[in-house]
Amino acid sequence: MIKKTIVIALLIGILSLAVCAQTQSVRARTVQAPKLGAFGAEERYLLQPGDVLDIQYRYTPEFNQTISVQPDGYISLQIGGDLKVSGRNLNEVSDLILAQARTRLAAPELTVILKEFQKPYVVVAGEVPQPGKFELREKLTAIQAVLLAGGFKDSAKSSQIVVFRKLNADTAEVRTLNFKTLRHTSDLENDLTLQPGDMILVPRNRISKIERYVRLASLAAFLNPIIR
Repeated sequence: MIKKTIVIALLIGILSLAVCAQTQSVRARTVQAPKLGAFGAEERYLLQPGDVLDIQYRYTPEFNQTISVQPDGYISLQIGGDLKVSGRNLNEVSDLILAQARTRLAAPELTVILKEFQKPYVVVAGEVPQPGKFELREKLTAIQAVLLAGGFKDSAKSSQIVVFRKLNADTAEVRTLNFKTLRHTSDLENDLTLQPGDMILVPRNRISKIERYVRLASLAAFLNPIIR
């Protein structure tokens, strides 16, 4: 009886160790939530009004076009008419144009080339000495963009910096940053690497309620005078 009890105890101990090891393995495989350095998935360049596309048909060059994206985000094709391309990357636009071309051509092949594009930029607005649009030539963080705009005014609420990131033609994602705590180099991990089109607002007073997503139209009042 004593031997049987010892064997059962050993089996229970082995099973407990196995469950513990499996649990630790699962935890090890769990992907940690990304830090503030990047929110939202990074994407290929998205077309915007003013970009120029070169559309080349392999077998029917008579339909080749060099065309600009209109202010409303559309292009006018010889085959297929108007097509909205703003907010899409080149691969997506190529597939859309190809689908339109198939309505009139048999097995068309085409190439879409981005001939001219708007230089990437970020916008800094609010309580900074030099608000405006800044060309994004290399990796730039939110605090670096604020410094390009002259740093914080005495009236700035540096504990609540708001960053708007465009998701599509109508909506932006919102993040808030606390730059009041950035006193050491190690604190820079809480900074945010900017993407083209990001907009930074340095407020004067604390904003009591900030939604996760906002309509771009609601930002026009203070951004339009800056980005013109």
